[in-house]
This record gives sequence, C-alpha cells and structure tokens, in this order.
Amino acid sequence: MSHKLFGIAAVLLLVYTRVPSGAQEVRKIQDNSFLLEEAYNQEDGVIQHIQAFQYLEGGDWAYTFTQEWPVPTQKHQFSYTIPYLQLNDDGQSRTGFTDVFLNYRHQAVLKGPVAFAPRVSLIVPTGDRKEGLGTDAWGVQGNLPLSLELGDRWVTHWNFGATFLPGATSLGGARADLTSINYGASVIYLADGHFNLMLEAVGWTNDRFGDTGEVEKEHLFFLNPGMRYAIDVDSGLQIVPGLSFPIGIGPSAGEFGVFLYLSFEHPLFKPKDSSR
Repeated sequence: MSHKLFGIAAVLLLVYTRVPSGAQEVRKIQDNSFLLEEAYNQEDGVIQHIQAFQYLEGGDWAYTFTQEWPVPTQKHQFSYTIPYLQLNDDGQSRTGFTDVFLNYRHQAVLKGPVAFAPRVSLIVPTGDRKEGLGTDAWGVQGNLPLSLELGDRWVTHWNFGATFLPGATSLGGARADLTSINYGASVIYLADGHFNLMLEAVGWTNDRFGDTGEVEKEHLFFLNPGMRYAIDVDSGLQIVPGLSFPIGIGPSAGEFGVFLYLSFEHPLFKPKDSSR
C-alpha cells in the first residue's frame, strides 16, 4: 500500500459531527471540520450526509461518503464511511473502492465549552488488495477528539488516535501487522453564524509496505487552511459547503492539494424529550 493511500485514507476517514444549537436563532457551524474530528455527536432525531473530495498533486484523489445517525439519542452515534480512490504509482493508475469503516462514538462529555467523544471503528476489508486498494485485513481504529470553545468567536479541536491492521497483506503477498498513529489540532474563527475560517494541522506516523514487502515507517504532516459556510433552510435542513488547501510541511514538504466538502444535515423525526 503506497504512502499516498495511507495519507489520503487517514485524511478522509475521520468522521464529522455536530452539536445542538439550543435556543439560538442562527445555528453555529459546529459539525463540519475537514481533516480533524469534532467531539459532538448527532443530536436526537438528526442525521447527516457528508461528502468529501480530495485531490493531491500528482493526480491521486479520494472521495468519501459518510452518514451519521444518533442511536437513538445523542449519547450514542453510529456512522459508516465508504471511500473511493484513484492512485497513481509508477505510471499506473488504479481506481476503486477501498476499505469501509463502521464507526461507534460515545458522547462522554458535553458540558459548557467542553466536549469529548471517543470513537472506535471497525475496518472492513472491502478494498481489492491486488489493485493496491486494500490489505485483506480486518482492523480497528480509535480516536480521541476533544473540542473546546474559547469564548464566542474561537473554537479549537484536538485529536489523537491509532489504527491497527493485524495480518495485513501487501500488493506482492507479504504479510505483517501494521499500525498508524494520528494526531492534530485546529483553530476555527466564527466570523458569524454562517461563515467560518479554519486552520488545521494534522500528522500521521504509519507502517507501510516497501517495494520488496518489508515494513517501513513513514511520517506525514499537513497544514490545511480553509473556510466553510452554512445555509439554513426553514425545514431544518442545513447545507454546509467547504473548501481548503492541504499543504505538506516537514516530512511532507512539496505536497499540496485541494479539499472539497459538502454536508446535508436534517431532522429525521421529532425527538422525544430526554436529558443528556
């Protein structure tokens, strides 16, 4: 599996969530980070459909579709992520679905300016290993997202997580256990209830298969400046388009790309009164 597959998958496979708006007339955008995970589960009776597309210099691109559901309240959330990739290595292009993620997240803390929602994900080996789009290994991923509001205008998000793929198989048939560590932080400026400016910093330390099947360690780090805008419809639908520009620094210096984001979030049914 190439380092760009690891990079694209790690960038895109984190899930996105939202916090309820309370009695405010204008809902803050609090569920739509790009490369980082925010620590807010879906509120009762509200589901979200997320599409993300990333194009990297060199021609690699990735599209993901994620859908999130409260089960049945905000305390517990289920989501799934389906990725579709195109990879270009040594003049060859490979395109197809890669491994699907099934995600559970627990809203452990949602009080005042602090939110914390640990997640565990099952990685389902749906990708074609012979095309370099998977490893034929079931795996698990965990992430610890923490969100902190700093007054009315600033929010920060912090992530730390790990991925484990036991018995992963390389394109050439070599087998090994692979691990990955992800980390990152962001700061978001709430210009108003509809428009936000964002700066994310994300990194990964990954095991990957080398050309001869041996396991190598790689390091990736990106800055991701961007923006997002919310369109609130009277029916309760919220549409959030977003745009950012991942820029590799340090071990990823020289890499750059564009990230497009589109979310549709709407009430599915009228929620019952419940205490959280």
